[in-house]
Amino acid sequence: MKKAILTGAVIAAVSTLAACGGDSADNQPQSVTFSLGVSDAPVNDARAVMVCFNEIELTGNGVGNQRFIIGDDSVAADANDNCRDGQGNIIANTRGINLLLLDGAKSEALVSGAEFMAGNYGQLRLEIADGSYVELEDGSRVPLRVPSNELKLGGLMLSAGGTFSYTLEFDLRKAMVNPVGQAGYLLKPTGLRLVDNSDIGHLTGQVAEGFLINNNCTVAPADEASAVATVYLYQGADRPIAELSDNGGVKTYQPYASTTVYFDGVSEYNYSIGYVDADSYTAALSCDVEDDPETEDNIVFLQAQNVVIPANATPVELNFAD
Repeated sequence: MKKAILTGAVIAAVSTLAACGGDSADNQPQSVTFSLGVSDAPVNDARAVMVCFNEIELTGNGVGNQRFIIGDDSVAADANDNCRDGQGNIIANTRGINLLLLDGAKSEALVSGAEFMAGNYGQLRLEIADGSYVELEDGSRVPLRVPSNELKLGGLMLSAGGTFSYTLEFDLRKAMVNPVGQAGYLLKPTGLRLVDNSDIGHLTGQVAEGFLINNNCTVAPADEASAVATVYLYQGADRPIAELSDNGGVKTYQPYASTTVYFDGVSEYNYSIGYVDADSYTAALSCDVEDDPETEDNIVFLQAQNVVIPANATPVELNFAD
């Protein structure tokens, strides 16, 4: 059975404002504003990945938790009708977002401009509703489940007077699994990472058709939604191909991120990886597109290149050719 191979991101932006009311000995700002959105990168073997967001909460601060309910709070996103129960009824206070529509640096807001007290928040929690699903190539839909319907992330120290901006990156090639004997897909917290938005960049590029042909890879598929190759990204330069692991493997270097390559229907084969920590990396190309995050697969890497990704909104371009 084919497995969906997915990547994605949740973006959290936080910046301080002046305190609302009250006096402070040093007149320092005491509150922050908070915004949260979602973004995704390309996926193969699925037509839609609908995630139903219900609630966002920052917990564990001494001044109290900050909770935002979709459709109820003025700073939270409006609810929509994408999330339904088994009888087809709309699930209240949910916003269903098809991650496949949010490739590259695109995003959709969940919380915008929420103002609350600065402090040390021990956990960022996202509640996901039962209506989440994956739509497969044949048009059928299967459930997308999250353990306890919650995605729990690490804490954030939001100090008064500072400016903060984070991205929570969903590498769903690691987090999305299809458990044997269970219906649908399971989204595990594995593969989530929090990056500082002031220190991230993006990667994009193309693979030459001649390179694909010379290596007996798929070219010009009739279905443009079918991936033809995969690009893996590893932290650090000059990582030897023989020591590069796949998402379920045990070799020396584990993937920082990975994404799939698609034919544009004309002449180009494109890929992109968004929200990457500014750093030096090794990018490796394979024509193997199936990668089970639960097991080690025989991924054959054809070429590896070094790339430096700076903190910049403009993507770095890295192409693969003979």
